[in-house]
Amino acid sequence: MNFSKIKTLFFAFIISLLALSLILNPQASFEASLRGLKMWWEIVFPSLLPFLIISELLIGFGVVAFIGVLLEPLMRPLFRVPGVGGFVWAMGMASGYPSGAKLTVRLRKDNEITAYEAERLVSFTNSSNPLFIFGAIAVGFFHNAKVGIILALAHYLGNICVGLVMRFHGPYYKGKKTERHSAVKKISLRRAFSELHQTRIKNQKPLGKLLGDAVLTSVQTLLMVGGFLILFSVLNSMLALIGITALLAGMLGLLLPLFQISTELSIPLISGIFEITLGGKLTSEVMHVSLMDQIMITSFFLAFSGLSVQAQVASILAESDIRFKPFFLARIMHGCFAALITFLLWNPIDKKLNGLENASVDIPVFAPYLPAGFWEKLLSSLEIYGPIFTLAVLWGYLIILLIRRSQDIKS
Repeated sequence: MNFSKIKTLFFAFIISLLALSLILNPQASFEASLRGLKMWWEIVFPSLLPFLIISELLIGFGVVAFIGVLLEPLMRPLFRVPGVGGFVWAMGMASGYPSGAKLTVRLRKDNEITAYEAERLVSFTNSSNPLFIFGAIAVGFFHNAKVGIILALAHYLGNICVGLVMRFHGPYYKGKKTERHSAVKKISLRRAFSELHQTRIKNQKPLGKLLGDAVLTSVQTLLMVGGFLILFSVLNSMLALIGITALLAGMLGLLLPLFQISTELSIPLISGIFEITLGGKLTSEVMHVSLMDQIMITSFFLAFSGLSVQAQVASILAESDIRFKPFFLARIMHGCFAALITFLLWNPIDKKLNGLENASVDIPVFAPYLPAGFWEKLLSSLEIYGPIFTLAVLWGYLIILLIRRSQDIKS
């Protein structure tokens, strides 16, 4: 029997086992589905949609091309990607995954970057947004706004380290010949404005058409994200019920003592590797474990992104010639970098903040730049108004889709 047939039997067995577990545990499956849907309905959709729509409009009107010219002298020497990568990087940090992958694929389809440049770019532009780190993880799970600072620092500094390592990915100067010479170009406002104007002229779509397309593509992406969130939430729950999670945790428990980390965190770590929301919740609930160990584990699977997010990215990358393997290897690197940076920064930040163990929601996270309780209020506002916003946008999406379909039928 060849390897291909063994692979077929393996996947058939896994899917059958999952289907059987769903049939035998309908209540747990339903609760896990609701948990994934709640996260998407209240937080993911309303927080991510505006960024995706604005990104599409900025690309269409040439603003991204303008930014790309200005950032070329910075992004090319550091990360070996064009200047437009700076826009993708900024939007990825602000809006969270999988917007970095979505924008990278968009640039690749527009032939703004080569396949190797896209693989480098997507490896360090997919990150969690500040709302999820501070609101959901630090405040929602650990009830400690202070730990959000070290989680964010480890996460974003780790991404920079990944970008610096991935600059060596791929042969030099393969693809566009301009890669060889673009690094020596200086910042030129005149050339940047020229690129902006030329991009706008090339785009023949009127504002209404451009806005409609931005809404349609953004909502379609988020519907896909919601499906993966629900799927992996159920998968994580089923794996725990049939004992697979405990088996993997037992194997992982042999490695954690080597890093002087409690084995009690093995199950939360396995859960976080599959889906970061559940992993964060379980990690925060582990008792008699040091907070540093908890945050190191959380930093790892937050940077790894979870298989749920990676599946989302894989489905987006499948629309282009960008390979998924470099992205997956970069996520492992990011997880290791984030955990190491958390360990190295723990004592300095602990002294700076007069003790990270002392949970206090009255101290501003970024005093005096943000008011006290900013992330808590933002998270609670999303829980109240997020579903209303989501429902309104979905209705708008259906109306635009029906209008487009009727126009296509008439034409």
